[in-house]
Amino acid sequence: MPNAPSRVELCPLTPAEQDEFCSLVRASAELHSPWMQLPATAEEFQDWMRRFSDGTNRGYLIRVLETGAAAGTVNVNSIIRGRYQGASLGYAAFAPSAGRGYMAEGLTAVMQHAFSDLRLHRLEANIQPANKASLALVQRLGFRYEGLSPAYLYINGAWRDHERWSVTAPSPWTPDPSLPEV
Repeated sequence: MPNAPSRVELCPLTPAEQDEFCSLVRASAELHSPWMQLPATAEEFQDWMRRFSDGTNRGYLIRVLETGAAAGTVNVNSIIRGRYQGASLGYAAFAPSAGRGYMAEGLTAVMQHAFSDLRLHRLEANIQPANKASLALVQRLGFRYEGLSPAYLYINGAWRDHERWSVTAPSPWTPDPSLPEV
């Protein structure tokens, strides 16, 4: 993980960001296709936000400190406690800020937050094999390749294969109280 001062901040995604988020998703349609489908309308955004209501999924915006612009979005999905203490990441850059390193800095902030504040031990990123930019990003951040998951996610009308990449918390790590002692 980079040690340089970050140019971004991690902000919880709230309903107040609806118009900005949807506008950026529409402006980024070419960048996101065929890898993912993000909410582009008010109705889709409101449905999307419901996934964060019970705490098992967390949504964030990566904002550029200098301008306040949203450079991307990151979700910490399917948080599982007990003996697993892990979650999966979903993320996307927004086209107006893409290619400037903000996502690397933002994912670094998410990893630090997940391992220290959320006390997760493991994060996974599942990426379609042809998404070279995303694969390069997780490799730069220290994720390890674990294998191919055939027909893993339903995206754009088809079940898509994904490569599974993971990273675990650095030592020392303070576990969540839900981790059994034995």
